Amino acid sequence: MQFGIFTVGDVTQDPTTGRTLSENERIKNTVELAVRAEQVGLDVFATGEHHNPPFAAPANPPVLLANIAARTSRIVLSTATTLITTNDPVRLAEDYAYLQHLADGRVDLMMGRGNTGPVYPWFGKDIRDGISLAVENYALLRRLWTEENVTWSGKYRTPLQSFTSTPRPLDGVAPFVWHGSIRSPEIAEQAAYYGDGFFHNNIFWPMSHTKQMVALYRRRFEHYGHGQADQAIVGLGGQVFMRANSQDAVREFRPYFDNAPVYGHGPSLEEFSRETPLTVGSPQQVIERYAAMADEVGDYQRQLFLIDHAGLPHETVLEQVEILGTQVVPELRRIAAARKPAHVPDAPTHASRVAAAGGPRDLTVHGVDDVTGLTAEGATR
Repeated sequence: MQFGIFTVGDVTQDPTTGRTLSENERIKNTVELAVRAEQVGLDVFATGEHHNPPFAAPANPPVLLANIAARTSRIVLSTATTLITTNDPVRLAEDYAYLQHLADGRVDLMMGRGNTGPVYPWFGKDIRDGISLAVENYALLRRLWTEENVTWSGKYRTPLQSFTSTPRPLDGVAPFVWHGSIRSPEIAEQAAYYGDGFFHNNIFWPMSHTKQMVALYRRRFEHYGHGQADQAIVGLGGQVFMRANSQDAVREFRPYFDNAPVYGHGPSLEEFSRETPLTVGSPQQVIERYAAMADEVGDYQRQLFLIDHAGLPHETVLEQVEILGTQVVPELRRIAAARKPAHVPDAPTHASRVAAAGGPRDLTVHGVDDVTGLTAEGATR
């Protein structure tokens, strides 16, 4: 099972000091956080995609992830959202294949529609087309990664005629895709149809809802012939804040919770913690709560935690990732490994997918000279 962290890159005032980081500080801190996540033994670092304040999460996640790839060697680099609705599939195919090469395959994506309505007109789209955009754009993206010459026409972009996206996917295998959705059964259906992963970022939702969405995806995964329902590839979100003493954790985190732009001035910390995965307490409390998630949704493959939001100081965030990596995740790994049936797969990785495809293939496309008709390797086409 993979464990990691994700960031939404919010630039939020620290309510205890009144200080707000600059965008430059927030971006540099995010890189340091990803590096520290690898150092403490986490498996995944993921970033959201935003195009508006108060977020410093990249408008182009491959830029951030390429920088992190150059500073790390093991951790999987993912998106917490890639906006499949407002990004051009051609550009996505190119950017993430390029990142895949730079990161030696340590890349996957989480496709989503995003939760910021105004982003649609900024990119010439209509939010009312959100689901159909997600379906059409992803269908094209898959073809761009798996076919060398793509001829295509659809509703939301200009047609393509014998188009080849470059660079080609590393080793002949495209990045693994998770489809992220909180409340749209159509996206769970899309993930199941392709046999891709389904990530339910349930940080604002009760387990009863999460359980229903995951169960739907599992049933449809089996329906489409990709395996048994319990073999479907599932990921969940989470939020934690930890101190050795649970009372200290609650006392320290409460002002951040109470003033956070996304959930402040609403339900109390105690109410929100009961109804969502937010766990503020000791490492043991986090272990017990997240170890029980599989009792609700079945054995799953990826658990990501949000730990750097709401204006928390960077030093505090680094302490949180240290606790997560050294005290919490090792025990959660042990529990997950002990309970997982042998027929339930691990989270897909580049290496496992290359092996399943029969080994690496170099798909480099050599262009044809317009005068001689020869490729760069001297063969005619």
